[in-house]
Amino acid sequence: MKISDIKIYTMDAFRTNWAFIKVETDEGLYGWGEATLGTQEMALEGCVNDFKRLIVGRDAHEIERLLFEVYRDCYWKGGPVMMSALSGIEIALWDIKGKFYNTPVYNLLGGKMRDRVKMYANAWFVNARTPEDFASAAKKVKALGIQALKWDPFGKAHMTLSRAEMDRAVAIVGAVREAVGPEMEILIECHGRFNHYTAVEASRELAPFKPMLMEEPVVPDSNDSLAWVRDHSSVPVAAGERFYGMYAWNDVLRKNCVDIAQPDIFHNMGLLTSKKVAAMCEANHVPVSFHNPSGPISNAAILQLAATTPNFLIHEMMLTDGSFRRDGCLLIGDKPGLGIEVNVEEVEKRPYKPRNLRHYTGTLTDIRPKGDTFYYFDGLDRDHPVF
Repeated sequence: MKISDIKIYTMDAFRTNWAFIKVETDEGLYGWGEATLGTQEMALEGCVNDFKRLIVGRDAHEIERLLFEVYRDCYWKGGPVMMSALSGIEIALWDIKGKFYNTPVYNLLGGKMRDRVKMYANAWFVNARTPEDFASAAKKVKALGIQALKWDPFGKAHMTLSRAEMDRAVAIVGAVREAVGPEMEILIECHGRFNHYTAVEASRELAPFKPMLMEEPVVPDSNDSLAWVRDHSSVPVAAGERFYGMYAWNDVLRKNCVDIAQPDIFHNMGLLTSKKVAAMCEANHVPVSFHNPSGPISNAAILQLAATTPNFLIHEMMLTDGSFRRDGCLLIGDKPGLGIEVNVEEVEKRPYKPRNLRHYTGTLTDIRPKGDTFYYFDGLDRDHPVF
């Protein structure tokens, strides 16, 4: 079974653009992958198209060999664009392989260790600005039975925090903790904002609220800085979405940079490399929580991998992302491959729109247009919104 074509579809999802990759074969089977990058989408499309000459005509079953040889034959290696393009193609190949053998991908990766994974909610804080806003939204989400929440309370901060900015962040986290009680897990997102001493100071200020973790506390340019923060932080340190491939992870683990690893399967060279990274983490007694803030194909693929990963900890879930992300896009179950299908006509109705990074503009919680959502959980719907 030979690969006959590779296509990429980039669609607007309001807060970002999703990039879906379709790999086709000469036997009519096809698979879907995701390579959502959030920036540099046109470069990503170009990279996917460049890879065609290295990939079209290859045996679709030989995933390990394809990854090894294509990576080998690229002189300029690594980085988000190249690794995302390879990841999306690789994920689609696993979807094809599962369909070929009429089995879920998890059976091809060692079989299930679990039937369900604990999740934490992201995107539950739409349009929240004040401590009261965050507390109100947290109460409503808790009522749905969700047991863990993640968010970024740091506004527009970069590198350092003024006393007023720190006090505001502490007030927001304190308000959420009071609203949800002591049993709810809270996870603090930093988006790689801080220098090392500000990150440690923030961990000390937030430690009384017992966060499960602080994610990406420092700018992801120095593993030495991250290791220093991990050594001095009052809160467990998580990171990994901007480490690209097992060679980068080797350095992260060798330097003891993280308490919790967060590989991103669609920037990390796909499912197989992420499985290897998870095994490297397992050998170092580091739990894994795969980064998952993007589209429905990412979600489906990560759940397949999480089912097979012994040291898997918790699954990130965007609580909602738009009225077009629903139903079958989340039903992985025991269906062959990733267990999903993509409606290309619907994707093409939402063409690419440039979306700039919102982390330093004060609009981080503006992640969907009002009224444009179906929700994953009973109690949240278009006609009776809780937000």
